[in-house]
Amino acid sequence: MASLSFLSPPSSSSLSSLHNTTPSSSRLFLRTPSLNLRAPTKIFSLKAQSAPVLTQDELKKIAADKAVEYVKSGMVLGLGTGSTAAFVVAKLGELLKTGELTNIIGVPTSKRTEEQARSLNIPLSILDDHPHIDLAIDGADEVDPLLNLVKGRGGALLREKMVEAASDEFVVVADETKLVDGLGGSKLAMPVEVVQFCWKFNLVRLQELFKDEGVEAKLRVGEDGKPYVTDNFNYIVDLYFENPIKDGYAAGKEISGLEGVVEHGLFLDMATAVIIAGKTGVEVKSK
Repeated sequence: MASLSFLSPPSSSSLSSLHNTTPSSSRLFLRTPSLNLRAPTKIFSLKAQSAPVLTQDELKKIAADKAVEYVKSGMVLGLGTGSTAAFVVAKLGELLKTGELTNIIGVPTSKRTEEQARSLNIPLSILDDHPHIDLAIDGADEVDPLLNLVKGRGGALLREKMVEAASDEFVVVADETKLVDGLGGSKLAMPVEVVQFCWKFNLVRLQELFKDEGVEAKLRVGEDGKPYVTDNFNYIVDLYFENPIKDGYAAGKEISGLEGVVEHGLFLDMATAVIIAGKTGVEVKSK
């Protein structure tokens, strides 16, 4: 069984230089001695070279551990929501317990992340008290070639976007099934958080807005058949696109312009790096 060894990530200043450039690529194999994100023209690939193939959860954990390497003692961290983000939070708790990390403050993006972090004795805060966040780590539902994202299928899109927009660096962890050529291309939900008042009015308007993309708009419901209610006491209208969104920036602006819309799941030009878990290893894509 080949062993996976990861080195420390670049400094915060190095990551800052990654903003506003086009993602590009090279490969990093298991025997490569270093990972250098200073060159903005690289995709790094880590591939397990021996059977058996790792499970999806094992890959998520490896990718999450890789993301945690960006964390330094003393940082204020945005803590994401979802199955992969849960591995990140668990790893942070482990490193705090052993003393390998100290003086970390987490800003959670959902109540369930807050509950997990508290159970691991991770110190927590909110944006009101810590408006400047050094690094956020979270998952994604879709990732396009320019590292634009669809997020929020877990229902936490508003708090996720608030926390991640306040972060100097935003590292995303996803599996290879989340890669798409264009946002909406998975034909799965692109969420829009709306106020409860006259939600059907906005559902109809959202469907009409994207009729050229063949969109179907549905109110999200829970297992009990009742409308799903977010941590902010709002509803979610899920948009299912037959064809990818042609212009994500224009779409986001049009959605936000509808009265009663709270937030949408298009996270555009926000990710600094994306760590992608695949069946045979992990890639790091950066801007």
